[in-house]
Amino acid sequence: MVAFAFFVYALTSIFVIVNPVGAMFTFMSLTSDREYKDRVKLGARSVLIACLVAIVFAVTGELILRFFGVTVDSLRVAGGIILFKVALDMVYAKTSRESFTEEERKDAKEREDISVFPVAMPLLTGPGTITTVIVVLRSAPTFELKMVTILAILATFAITFLMFRFSSELSKILGVTVTLVFTRIMGLLLGAIAINFLATGIKNIFISML
Repeated sequence: MVAFAFFVYALTSIFVIVNPVGAMFTFMSLTSDREYKDRVKLGARSVLIACLVAIVFAVTGELILRFFGVTVDSLRVAGGIILFKVALDMVYAKTSRESFTEEERKDAKEREDISVFPVAMPLLTGPGTITTVIVVLRSAPTFELKMVTILAILATFAITFLMFRFSSELSKILGVTVTLVFTRIMGLLLGAIAINFLATGIKNIFISML
């Protein structure tokens, strides 16, 4: 029961920041001039690379923090601020500069292979995603729950691949209005997660100073 509850928490946190729905429409716009088979291969490669990057940062995140002398609570506060900014952009249906900028969009149009940049990074695994996977994995008290976090990462990117794979069909079903509503709901959830990160980080920093 505890494992399932933590899985839901981890999946929600990671899924919301990756935002597969928004990523799907961006992926479609970047690959509109490509053949279907090429789009599928490109999508699969992008998602695989993004998933591996997320898992690597999740597993090695604590070592990276120690190397730079940064506490996980400091990362919670910094990450919470970043996530809240992304959440506001989602609520107001704006393109978040944390994940993907207009300059990167223009540059991507001129690239032959966009699987690594800008789709895998920073579209799917930007600073917000990296921060989230590190914090969520670090908050898992047992090895079992850490494995649950890895499973949540895999599930998120599996869903993302399916959405890339069937992007044409899904775009017709969802439409612009449903997509905007979904994005705003995800923005609200992400805002709540960001506030939780901020509150927990500030609280723990304050307690450590006493």
